[in-house]
Amino acid sequence: MLIFNNTTSSSSNFLLTAFPGLELAHVWISIPVCCLYTIALLGNSMILFVIITERRLHKPMYYFLSMLSAVDLCLTITTLPTVLGVLWFHAREISFKACLIQMFFLHVFSFLESSVLVAMAFDRFMAICNPLEYATVLTDMMTLVIGLVICIREVIFMFPCVLAVKNMSFHEGQELSHPFCYHPDMIKYTLSNNWISSFWGMFILLYLNGTDLLFILFSYVLILRTVLSIVAPKKQQKALSTCVCHICAVTVFYVPMISLSLAHRFFSSTPRVLCSVLANIYLLLPPVLNPIIYSLKTKMIRQAMLQLLQSKGSWGLNVRGLRRSMD
Repeated sequence: MLIFNNTTSSSSNFLLTAFPGLELAHVWISIPVCCLYTIALLGNSMILFVIITERRLHKPMYYFLSMLSAVDLCLTITTLPTVLGVLWFHAREISFKACLIQMFFLHVFSFLESSVLVAMAFDRFMAICNPLEYATVLTDMMTLVIGLVICIREVIFMFPCVLAVKNMSFHEGQELSHPFCYHPDMIKYTLSNNWISSFWGMFILLYLNGTDLLFILFSYVLILRTVLSIVAPKKQQKALSTCVCHICAVTVFYVPMISLSLAHRFFSSTPRVLCSVLANIYLLLPPVLNPIIYSLKTKMIRQAMLQLLQSKGSWGLNVRGLRRSMD
């Protein structure tokens, strides 16, 4: 008697899912998704470019902003191939190794974004609460060291999680809830005892993102206390206005992230389509909104971007004029 086994080792494949139950509308759904990806790629690339090229933006505040844009850019590129592959070509199948690599980079860049937001909160704390020490503490070298420590920290914490998943056995051809590989989604289909990987994933989430969020909240408590001690209302408003963009970026990142984590780990009856929508909001909303927020609310970034667009426009007019004169 031939027995078919639907289990396999770590060489199994997974099936990605974009929006369960809306497969016939994938082509139409792909239009706004493509627009969002385009905004994220162009917006973050432009912010990176203006910070690199404009010498007046070579300050710690803008260095941290460039780190945030770089992370958002990498996070967008990490999910772009599989999301559009599912929506456009119904390319749902993904090998275990490819899924593991995507999972690693997705979570590393996600945790990196959280850590960069902490660094930006520290920058605002130093600028408002200790302005006299700001230039001596946050030097270019210190900013570089903070960036390197952040990167090393995330990679060190993610490697054990990846190794634990790599040594697990999974059911063959299981449907994931998203068009990308997300750790809590993957370990639901393991054959072996997944408590180690699940515990480590929860520990990383609580330790890294939890401590990051607490540090940000504590920083703003100190900032608010300092601002309230300022007598002049205009100075109070000016101090708080420098924090508006960062507060928006923190809200845009943490609210979808916490909602998605709770939906996966504590609410098993959550509809799959809701999990899919939350996951896409979590990964697309920060890269799309962060460039818009900072370009609209930060005067120097806005001016630099307008100058860049004007210079490109004048260059294009000059090229057209030369072509006409040659004709």
